[in-house]
Amino acid sequence: MNFSLEQKLHYTLRLGVVMCFVGHGAFGIITKPIWCNYFAVFGIGKTMAYKLMPILGGFDILLGIIMLIYPIRAIALWLVIWGIVTASLRPLSGEPFAELIERAGNFGAPLALILLSGGINSFRDLFKPMKPTVKIDEPTLVNVITCLRIVVFLLLAGHGWLNLIGKKGLLTQYTNIGFANPLQVAHIVGIFEIAAAFTILMRPLRSILFIVLVWKIASELFYPHYMAFEWIERGGSYCTLLALWFISEKVSINTLFTNNRLRLHYTETN
Repeated sequence: MNFSLEQKLHYTLRLGVVMCFVGHGAFGIITKPIWCNYFAVFGIGKTMAYKLMPILGGFDILLGIIMLIYPIRAIALWLVIWGIVTASLRPLSGEPFAELIERAGNFGAPLALILLSGGINSFRDLFKPMKPTVKIDEPTLVNVITCLRIVVFLLLAGHGWLNLIGKKGLLTQYTNIGFANPLQVAHIVGIFEIAAAFTILMRPLRSILFIVLVWKIASELFYPHYMAFEWIERGGSYCTLLALWFISEKVSINTLFTNNRLRLHYTETN
């Protein structure tokens, strides 16, 4: 079966949304201890935090299931807001700012899906299903590509930043894999990811997108604890990369600076 570009983008981004909801919700169900730090930002103590985690987790999973069966803009919009809020709680609780932008896929995938579906023009649009068969015009495609490029830039730059500052969790991963000098590995990976981030932002070549996609999918498997849930929660990261890769299959993307404004030109390759 041959899928159109619109269908590929819709199902890819939709899958990213579902994975993010389910992965994040699973952590709430199993009561991930570090979440207590994020509840503390609102003045909520550990006892109450542990009671609220399964409730929030169950709600996330429910929304993910609904999105899988009946995708509507209201749920996608909620994930944009919820994704930004939960990611922001990390620097607000004392973690590096890079932790926020590294999770750009969590709120970037649903945002791109909304743009792909024509945006939200009225309150009624919030509850209309987003259909994969809707033909996208050139302005919509420009908006989707711009969104995806920025999101991919942020998530790669954020993860690269965490490597450069030697995040303890990443160093533990490299040590467990068998590297004798995990900090050196982290610096090399950080430089690679930041370079890839800028490359994709300026000129998202198909070959580079494929390499980074494979790297992102593989590297997220390094988590020693809750590995499956960590990998699933990052679904927005893989799917934004994959969506951009699908676009590059059909469209040649070139960037030119004209009159001090970045203008995007798209030439059909088929």
